[in-house]
Amino acid sequence: MNLQIAVDVADTDRVLEIAGQIHDIIDIYEVGTPVIMKEGMVPVRALKEKYPELTVLADSKIVDGGALECEDICKNGADIVTVLALSDNATITEVVNTAHKYGRKVLADLICVSDIAARAPELLSLGVDLIGVHTGVDMQKNGKTPLGDLKELVSAIPAKHAAVAGGVNLQTISDYCHLNPEIIIAGGALYNAPDIREAVILMKHAMAQSEKP
Repeated sequence: MNLQIAVDVADTDRVLEIAGQIHDIIDIYEVGTPVIMKEGMVPVRALKEKYPELTVLADSKIVDGGALECEDICKNGADIVTVLALSDNATITEVVNTAHKYGRKVLADLICVSDIAARAPELLSLGVDLIGVHTGVDMQKNGKTPLGDLKELVSAIPAKHAAVAGGVNLQTISDYCHLNPEIIIAGGALYNAPDIREAVILMKHAMAQSEKP
């Protein structure tokens, strides 16, 4: 299992500041949608220039113009690109083909997909590398978590293709680890912690403990 930090701040300087504390211990560093919406690929490019060995995910949430959008993201250094699973299959295929041409991976975000069991295998057949269940911030306010969705996902596809995001924290992470997804994504629980590095270390330790037989 890999730990991904989802940095949903809207400031490149803050993105770089957080990376400076954890670039050597985090598995995947997600440049969140807020800063991409505000500053485009600037933070992605800056991260890869400063930390070339860091695996960077650009949470671009592509929904149309697949090839053009994906090419720009790949050229700016992102290792993983996200596309909305709700997108047309033609868009997803263009994203996959373009990302793979550049040696990058694609994560399809299942946010708002109602039939995970049907859509997830279809996405794999289109060439998507990873599929993530995602409970959005607004949905979390109503008490929803992604645990049930993750159970449905790993029943439909191999867990090595699965990712989970949406309110994951140190108190709940073991519930997700037991389902053995490839990627566990945590956001505010990490980057809002008083000591971000320590928070990442503790979460990775909890993941390692859960992986033990």
